[in-house]
Amino acid sequence: MTDFGLNEEHEALRSSVHEFAVETVAPVIGKFYEDHAFPYEIIAKMGKMGLFGLPFPEAVGGMGGDYFALCLALEELARVDSSVAITLEAAISLGAMPIYRFGTDEQKAKWLPKLVAGEALGAFGLTEPGFGSDAGGTMTRAVLDEATGEWVINGSKAFITNSGTDITAFVTVTAVTGTKPDGAKEISTIIVPSGTPGFTVAPGYSKVGWCASDTHELQFDDCRVPAANLLGQRGRGFAQFLATLDEGRVAIAALSVGLAQGCVDESLIYAQQRHAFGQAISSFQAIQFKIADMEMRAHTARLAYYDAAGRLVAGKNFKRQAAIAKLYASEIAVTNAREATQIHGGYGFMNETPVARMWRDAKILEIGEGTSEIQRMIIARDLGL
Repeated sequence: MTDFGLNEEHEALRSSVHEFAVETVAPVIGKFYEDHAFPYEIIAKMGKMGLFGLPFPEAVGGMGGDYFALCLALEELARVDSSVAITLEAAISLGAMPIYRFGTDEQKAKWLPKLVAGEALGAFGLTEPGFGSDAGGTMTRAVLDEATGEWVINGSKAFITNSGTDITAFVTVTAVTGTKPDGAKEISTIIVPSGTPGFTVAPGYSKVGWCASDTHELQFDDCRVPAANLLGQRGRGFAQFLATLDEGRVAIAALSVGLAQGCVDESLIYAQQRHAFGQAISSFQAIQFKIADMEMRAHTARLAYYDAAGRLVAGKNFKRQAAIAKLYASEIAVTNAREATQIHGGYGFMNETPVARMWRDAKILEIGEGTSEIQRMIIARDLGL
């Protein structure tokens, strides 16, 4: 029989991150969110806690944990705020992990120490203005200038997280680097350090949610980087980002569960404080049933991501389970956010309340790192359809 309980080490981590989220993040994050400001102070404290090094071995400066540990941290952070949680998720899954998985010894030595310490952030430039889910339609191109030994990159990327902060060290960019024998695009990934001439970061987006996270459009105009900045094998960029996204979906599922559980937390508090018709609204069966259903959804989604993360850590095939967890958790997060807003009534529509942020933050979970439709395609294909 499978035991879904946490061991001592994981429970201690979960508890410490929960305490940090409640005592350090919750009191101040509303102001950052309202100002659309990146919370550098909070990120620095997360770095000192070792959160950015959670799934990396001690040999590269990490905490020696695993991907499940990261998921637990993401859930606890997202119970309070998703902007902070997505900053951590993207920094690890999309920034540091590709370097760790596919980088050369030199690349690892150069970038990983600061990334796992939370002193620098890396970003992953995949999505383009004209191509979202169809990442194979990449138009950004990189030509190797044999005379100078440099890649010359031209193109643009959209919706890239952690790409324009003061501590962003680089963006790993997918680009077409040639044509395969069968006529298909040869897609590779290339590390572009921040500040490289020809690399322009547009002003931050005005977003519906995740307002305290960093997201930009990027432009590359004859941007030159050394040939040694190729990440992994030439022409393996498409396969690399697919592997990266599989892991990232488990993390997004955990983040989604955190938001869904946060909606339960806030609704429980409010329902016992708010009175109507002479009694607390928590005594009304209509409210009780709403909160019970919210708890049921969060619990079930948690089991799904626990299963996917367990398979990942054990080295088993987890693609279908990751898609299931991400699909279900993101969709129930949206539902829980809507129901929590309804329970709060007019206060749920005020930005001063956490559930208003959760309501705004929830929708992107059905879109980012693979839309719900893409997850259903992955599940269907894995079933042989």
